[in-house]
Amino acid sequence: MTHPEQPDEETLIVACPNGPLLVRGPIEIVDPEGGQSMHTSRTVALCRCGVSTIKPFCDGTHKLVDFRTAT
Repeated sequence: MTHPEQPDEETLIVACPNGPLLVRGPIEIVDPEGGQSMHTSRTVALCRCGVSTIKPFCDGTHKLVDFRTAT
């Protein structure tokens, strides 16, 4: 995905073992109702365990609940 303001920068998604998805590069996040979007070019950690209190972002709770991903 490219961002209009930074057309040459790529977006990379890395699935951390037993942890979040790290999104590096420009992204746009839109809530379920289609409102309030956020554009960023920094690294963002997105929750995969479903227990984070700041969804869709990771707050580290996966460590407390011993979240495990398939190998």
